[in-house]
Amino acid sequence: MSIDHGEAIVDLEEHFVEGRKVPKAKKYRIRLDNEKYVVDVESMTGAQILALASKTPDKYLLRQKTHHGVIEVKPTDVISFVDAGVERFMTIPNEVTEGEGPQLRRQFTPMANDRQYLESTRLRWESIEGSGFNALILYDWPLPTGYNVPTANVHVRISAGYPDVQIDMAYFAPALSRADGRSIGALSGLTFDGQQWQQWSRHRTAASAWRPGVDDLSTHMALVNDWLTAELRK
Repeated sequence: MSIDHGEAIVDLEEHFVEGRKVPKAKKYRIRLDNEKYVVDVESMTGAQILALASKTPDKYLLRQKTHHGVIEVKPTDVISFVDAGVERFMTIPNEVTEGEGPQLRRQFTPMANDRQYLESTRLRWESIEGSGFNALILYDWPLPTGYNVPTANVHVRISAGYPDVQIDMAYFAPALSRADGRSIGALSGLTFDGQQWQQWSRHRTAASAWRPGVDDLSTHMALVNDWLTAELRK
């Protein structure tokens, strides 16, 4: 197993993006964070995948991005590169020490369907009461390939009239930029929760108007993903 140096192999990320089924092969290229590795087996445990980057389960958590979203990969879970529909893997520092970790804030209770969505992401999240609005923060949100970082924290703001009133825009930390150096328009900076965030001023059009009773946090975050992907096509 080694860092990719251009061998003739099956690239899992390319097959995922193009919607092609991964064939059985002698070698596979997998992406772990921003690095690509070549492996000569068609399945590995979570611990073995972490070991490619010289990381261990006691210090890092592993996440896998699939067609079903981002899922947790435990150290003993066996991941098939042929069957799983893998786009890429991401590591997150394990901040838990001696059975205790940072207390996640729950300053307000999200609506039931929003909470269900938050839990389905398998990401850490917090609900924060702001000045004139509430905010939901999701940590280590996976980004499309093409940005300066593989994941970022993102928050959205919930107004008093929600869910009849729409969720608008999204805010990222750290600030995002395109890996190819091209500029991104309609961005600005602001301070929230003691840190700097990058505001993406993207708004719904008539074609994507907010639908009370239908739209919620899950549909808004799907729209945010569309913004991120569309930006890379410009």
